[in-house]
Amino acid sequence: MEIIKKFFLFSLLLFGFNQSWAMQDDPAHEQPKGPNGGTLLKSGQAALEITLFEDGVPPEMRVFAYRDHKPLDPAQLTLKVQLKRLGGKVDNLTFQAEGGYLRSEQVVLEPHSYDVSVMATFAGETHQWQYQSHEGRSHIPPRILAASGIKTEVAGPQTLAISRQLFGVIEAPIEKQAGIFVPYPSTVEKIHVSIGQKVKSGQAIATLRNIKTLQRYTIKSPIAGEVTEWIASIGQRVDAEPLARVMDLSQVWVEMSAFPEDIEQLAPGQKVIAADMHQHLKAEGKIIYIAPQMTGGHIARARALIDNRDGHWRPGMHVKAKVITEQRSVALAVKTEALQSYREMDVVFGKFGDTFEVRMLELGASDGDYVEVLAGLEAGTEYATVNSFIIKADVLKDGASHDH
Repeated sequence: MEIIKKFFLFSLLLFGFNQSWAMQDDPAHEQPKGPNGGTLLKSGQAALEITLFEDGVPPEMRVFAYRDHKPLDPAQLTLKVQLKRLGGKVDNLTFQAEGGYLRSEQVVLEPHSYDVSVMATFAGETHQWQYQSHEGRSHIPPRILAASGIKTEVAGPQTLAISRQLFGVIEAPIEKQAGIFVPYPSTVEKIHVSIGQKVKSGQAIATLRNIKTLQRYTIKSPIAGEVTEWIASIGQRVDAEPLARVMDLSQVWVEMSAFPEDIEQLAPGQKVIAADMHQHLKAEGKIIYIAPQMTGGHIARARALIDNRDGHWRPGMHVKAKVITEQRSVALAVKTEALQSYREMDVVFGKFGDTFEVRMLELGASDGDYVEVLAGLEAGTEYATVNSFIIKADVLKDGASHDH
């Protein structure tokens, strides 16, 4: 039922986006195309064709000039182009002649989404044009934004907790285990505790009778803990074999398996976050031991100590262990849940008023929650985090082609 509700909301949102977006991008107002597939601008007998070329080179603007429908020598043209982007940034492009066109001296950065102002001089005549070239945009009114569940955050500096993922098994610490033995051959007369019972240090465990002297005596627990094993029964003769076993499981070991590429990153004292295989509960601890040699399977053992006062972590339980190997401060990061794929690039959607627009990112290190941004996003930009896939769906619905 919940899936149906989400699908209905998703469809409603996209319909709402359709209505608002259609009013902004009426196909009747699209610019005509020139012989090279670019945007064609006309003024009397003069015309410019603006293309974006990015085949094997960083994106650059190439402009072809025409007069009376015939190609014009680009050396006869003076050209300036201004690209106004969301967020207030303005790119001013200058050009130089190359072959049969003018080439921008500046790289046209992603996203290729802007309002374009063109000023060109043909043989002393100045012409001006303005047009829109938008991609990766979605206009979302506040009412629909609130209903969609889309959340935002401001991009800024973060401290990343770089980690390694290991697997391990819970074990009881050796120094927190006690085998209960009798000092001389005896028979068990009375048992004072049962398996699973918590006992204190010095608490009576059993009453026995010395077979040789027939004297009665009491065996006590040397440690506080839980009775995990009881071997003898009333009337049974006991000698060298253990009577019972007590374990203090208030803290337990996480015995982790580390391959060579892992062990190089590990060190005593590093923070460990253990989680059961179903991610129901987590516990924090620190590495207390790293084995000095590898096993036959080229695996090294690393051990962490975690708290277990609530008894969740039972010896023999398999766990996942995230070891924090490095704390790294980065100048700019975004939440990993915000990332989407657009034209085979990692992107987020920046928020500018009621409009979201794609931002292509160059990414660095990640700690699973946040990922470092090396390029493609300005610090202080508000961007979509939760439910950003809805924005992507709306953008793709309006056409994902990268047509310039």
